[in-house]
Amino acid sequence: MRIRSVGRLSLALAAVLSTTVPSAGAADRTGLRRDAAALTALGVTGVQARSTGPGLVATGGVADLTTRRPVSPYGYFRIASVTKTFVATVILQLAGEGRLSLSDTVSRWLPGVVSGNGNDGQAISVRQLLQHTSGIHDDYPDFTSAEDFYRHRYDVSTPEQTVARATRHHPDFPPGSHWNYSNTGYVLLGMIIQRVTGHSWHEEVRSRIVRPLGLAHTFLPGSATLPWPHAESYQRFQPSEPLVDVTEQTGVGDNGEAGLVSTTADLNRFFRALLGGRLLPAAQLAQMKRTVPVGAEWEPLMPGARDGLGLFSRPLSCGGVYWGHEGGDSGWITAVGVTADGRRGVTVSLTGVLAESPDDVMHVERAESELVDDALCTRR
Repeated sequence: MRIRSVGRLSLALAAVLSTTVPSAGAADRTGLRRDAAALTALGVTGVQARSTGPGLVATGGVADLTTRRPVSPYGYFRIASVTKTFVATVILQLAGEGRLSLSDTVSRWLPGVVSGNGNDGQAISVRQLLQHTSGIHDDYPDFTSAEDFYRHRYDVSTPEQTVARATRHHPDFPPGSHWNYSNTGYVLLGMIIQRVTGHSWHEEVRSRIVRPLGLAHTFLPGSATLPWPHAESYQRFQPSEPLVDVTEQTGVGDNGEAGLVSTTADLNRFFRALLGGRLLPAAQLAQMKRTVPVGAEWEPLMPGARDGLGLFSRPLSCGGVYWGHEGGDSGWITAVGVTADGRRGVTVSLTGVLAESPDDVMHVERAESELVDDALCTRR
């Protein structure tokens, strides 16, 4: 998950809340509305949350600071690193088909791509890429000012360029010795999918996941704009500067670590199908759920989290764990949580998340995690 540092919203936003599906219980409805309102109270511009099982959607804040139109419960948004779960699912499907092994080295599929400055593709396995234990360093350009954003928002790096930037650095640690979140690792996984199948990672996602599940609103965008309806996302680059609408940008482009656009309904369907055993054989799903602790620096942000293969587990206040993933970039944060049996899930999309300090990020993360926990623990 990549979250750019941005400033705090300077004006109070009243919650504009709505619910659908009258069959949902009153406790579910009240809880989701309350938790959405708590996020807008922290300065989040717009909130869209959808729970499955009882079936409930709540929205909060506004989709646009100019018109102050309400957030659509069916709006599109950039899912950022939640894309990684789609990529991991394709890799595990290929493993189940015997077309690759999780113990294969990077060099087995991408000879010479990871080399130099102590980087060695022969020492890194596919499993380590999936589980963020490869040690590969991240080197992603970031927008530093409004002028920088307007100048570079349509720039795109190829996967090869992204990996080349990373391997200019020494590894963060020897492969398999520690855990540290690595976007570059998933760029390499996208490249491996291309090498194994002859198709891009997003073509394989479309044919293996999107079409079979009927995810009509999940795709890699072909332009910098989002389809309608969507909420605008905002960023403040310096505390004294005005907010900048950063919705229109190319993002990471055609890399496997992020890039997909989706909706709360589609993400709930995907994650419930995944945990419900509809996308992977039992052996591969079990592999996906074999976890390691996250790094110490991530523990305050995600208390009790453990990392599987493209999937995190988090403890539930009502007992047990849930599975999911988060993603964030340029004012967007997306979080998905699903019960272990796949029967119940919740997705929340935040736009205009303005976080000037680590404390700001922590407050939003805690409120978002509380929403997920409440939705999964109510009426269990």
